[in-house]
Amino acid sequence: MKRKYIHRLLWIAFFIVLWEGVYYFNLYDRQIFPSIQQIVISLKNSLIKGDLIIQVGFSFLIIFKGLIISIFLAFIFSFLDYFFIQFNHLLDTVIGILHPLPGVALLPLVILWFGIGEDAILVIIIHSVLWPMTINMKTGFKSVDKEYIEVAKNLGMNMFQIFYYVLIPLSLRHIVSGLEIGWSRSWRALISSEMIFGAIGPFGGLGWYIFEKRVYMDTPGMYAGLVVIIIIGMVMEDFVFRRIKKLS
Repeated sequence: MKRKYIHRLLWIAFFIVLWEGVYYFNLYDRQIFPSIQQIVISLKNSLIKGDLIIQVGFSFLIIFKGLIISIFLAFIFSFLDYFFIQFNHLLDTVIGILHPLPGVALLPLVILWFGIGEDAILVIIIHSVLWPMTINMKTGFKSVDKEYIEVAKNLGMNMFQIFYYVLIPLSLRHIVSGLEIGWSRSWRALISSEMIFGAIGPFGGLGWYIFEKRVYMDTPGMYAGLVVIIIIGMVMEDFVFRRIKKLS
């Protein structure tokens, strides 16, 4: 594990040197290709001002809402899918129709139905997260050995108890994998939606931060926003989800 992080740090150092080389030899206009130092200074200034911290927090709040709603719906769908064969056919049809659709493709409809506020972004996030989470849960439940289900029935458990005490514990790895996929897709949905809808709430989120920096040609600030997204993604993958997977 330590070797993996050492290799990653070495590659990051290599990319930093490569970036600085491109900047030093002026291969691109410095207006659109700032140095690492400029990006770090812009990031530091945004953190000191507190705007970036507030916008990251606001983004986390919207994503948290979307994930909670998506998890709740995925559990309901997966429960009905496992115990009711007719719903299984319906859900497979709905997933086949909606899962391939990118959230951006639904934006015209979402704007018509929900406007351009926080509700619209939540709908895009839920659409992006719900289907992969449901697919993973369905796969996890179907991979549970039927003998466990038969033993549970012989013990007198009803379908709710089987769902809670048997299916969920034995499918935790699939559920966590679905949550990990949902987390990454929720970030993409949020950033793209905010860049289209603009600021949501008094400050906006991280997507609005990047969009605002681009509009005002603050390219170091724009890259700083991308760096924040990368850091958050790496922390969530390497420290949060990896530990959850070990526990499951």
